[in-house]
Amino acid sequence: MTDLATHARALAALGHEARLAIFRLLVRAGPSGLRVGDIGAHTGLPASTLAHHLAALAKAGLVTQERRGREVLTRADYPAMQRLTDFLGAECCAGVATTDLEESET
Repeated sequence: MTDLATHARALAALGHEARLAIFRLLVRAGPSGLRVGDIGAHTGLPASTLAHHLAALAKAGLVTQERRGREVLTRADYPAMQRLTDFLGAECCAGVATTDLEESET
């Protein structure tokens, strides 16, 4: 998969309001992450809906999950987040060649 496809998948996952809220919550939680139950308590999402959104974030490579006994600990993948923000800003202000609109109209 190309870098463009990887980044598009991550952005698509974040394009849903609930997933964006979950991801931002995990970023605020820091490297220690949160238990799935705690994420549900903060977001108010039903368990099955939350599981669906967490699976989408994990598939997009934005979160990691670790089973600890009966609990699942979920963390934001900070290196993945950094790669995504680096990708978005990589060509900032590099300039884009344009054509003169007046010349093309004649």
